[in-house]
Amino acid sequence: MRRKLRVAAYAICVRDGQILLSRSPAPDGGPPEWVLPGGGMDHGEDPHDTVVREVAEETGYRIEVTGLLGIRSSHRVFPRRLRRSVDHHGVGIVYEARVTGGELRYEVGGSTDMAAWHDLDAVPGLNRVVPQVDFGLGLWRERPITGRVVLPET
Repeated sequence: MRRKLRVAAYAICVRDGQILLSRSPAPDGGPPEWVLPGGGMDHGEDPHDTVVREVAEETGYRIEVTGLLGIRSSHRVFPRRLRRSVDHHGVGIVYEARVTGGELRYEVGGSTDMAAWHDLDAVPGLNRVVPQVDFGLGLWRERPITGRVVLPET
């Protein structure tokens, strides 16, 4: 079994009752899903620098990180691919941030194809990566001292 660790950093940017989200094409060809702007950390990169870079790449905005909200850890074993299973551990660091400049634009040739502001009340109706987006919003709303929220099972 192959083991894989992925560390990523994401931003919760909320202003005027709206949240900034990026849209990711579904890997299986299904409908695209809304995600928090952010992504994988490069080897040797600081997570703070990762979230600033990723938000700029995906949305066109420059941000200022205003706080660390928490960390989401996920573990899943994927069935055999190329004769080996993959034991995947993902660690997502969630920051709060505010837009300080730039203009909204779409990423070209990257992991997302669109970025947009959505009313907070409309998020439950979006086709989204539920654990990631809802976990981040839970951190933003509750601000737990542990940096962790428990999502209801779906």
